Amino acid sequence: MITVENRQPIRARSAWRPADFATADAYSFTLTGRHFAAFDRALALNRDAGRGAEDVTARDFALDGIAGDIAAWRDEVLHGRGFIVLREFPRDRYSPDDLGMLFFGLGTHFGRAVSQSSMGDRLGHVIDVGGKDRRERAYRTSRELTLHTDRCDVVGMLCLQKAVSGGLSGYASAHTIYNEILATRPELLDPLFSGFRYHRRGEELPGEPVVTPYKVPVLSESAGELSTVFLRAYIEMAAKELGVPLAEREVAALDSFEEVGRRDDVTLRFMLEPGHAIFFNNCTLLHNRTSFEDDGCEGHQRHLLRLWLMLDGLRPLTADIHSYKGTRGILGHEGSSTYYRGHAI
Repeated sequence: MITVENRQPIRARSAWRPADFATADAYSFTLTGRHFAAFDRALALNRDAGRGAEDVTARDFALDGIAGDIAAWRDEVLHGRGFIVLREFPRDRYSPDDLGMLFFGLGTHFGRAVSQSSMGDRLGHVIDVGGKDRRERAYRTSRELTLHTDRCDVVGMLCLQKAVSGGLSGYASAHTIYNEILATRPELLDPLFSGFRYHRRGEELPGEPVVTPYKVPVLSESAGELSTVFLRAYIEMAAKELGVPLAEREVAALDSFEEVGRRDDVTLRFMLEPGHAIFFNNCTLLHNRTSFEDDGCEGHQRHLLRLWLMLDGLRPLTADIHSYKGTRGILGHEGSSTYYRGHAI
């Protein structure tokens, strides 16, 4: 139990560092013909049933022939280091629609897919539509994304096309960051556990306040499990909206969390190559991305498929984290947009 009076370092595999992985093989799994055969069978059954990608359930997309592998991948994500890279999805074997259904179907074996934006999309497309415009949702721009978490429990990403330059991904263990702050600046943990109010950035439903009425902890403990939620831009937007600047100690705590997280000995950086996918535990890992440039030619822009997955109680989380994440992701509603037109930015 992690309390103010009794905070101990985390010694589990989830508190990893990049140096723990000699090569990418240490955290990757290469798919084989056995996996493609299972995918082929599931795709054929669902096409024959007339289902679209977002209609598929884990029962529909049965992968009995590789169930043991999937169980091992899921266990690694939920109870091990927190992520798995799956290599060599054959893009020439499947049409874009089939790849979407395949990825969505595989994702249902990790968790329940929810909407990722006010567009109501459960199979998300990470592409540049907003350039460097900070009013567009970050994942729909080409600008740098600093370390953050998403509003779900597990994230899945499948690279279809990488950028001409840039777009390097980074992942950091929140447990390692916690251990470092505990060892060097333990007095800064209190603000992180106390939390911050979050701006909803135009994604609130009618009648909901634009800022959360409760604080969302950066670090929280439930049933002995340490989880993280972190999106600094939304914390600062909330403070600006409320007209209440963050306290000096709160800023120092956020600075420390980010500074430790982006260190070379803490963040693992690699390029997600076309045909490679990652599933990672969004409760224990933070992720970022460098800015990128496309070549402007149709069919050659950076394009990833994304899933936001919920574990539906399989991981213990505090009440405020449940309130912030919700159970259905960011609900789509008429008249909404991923482009923010408010003033607190």
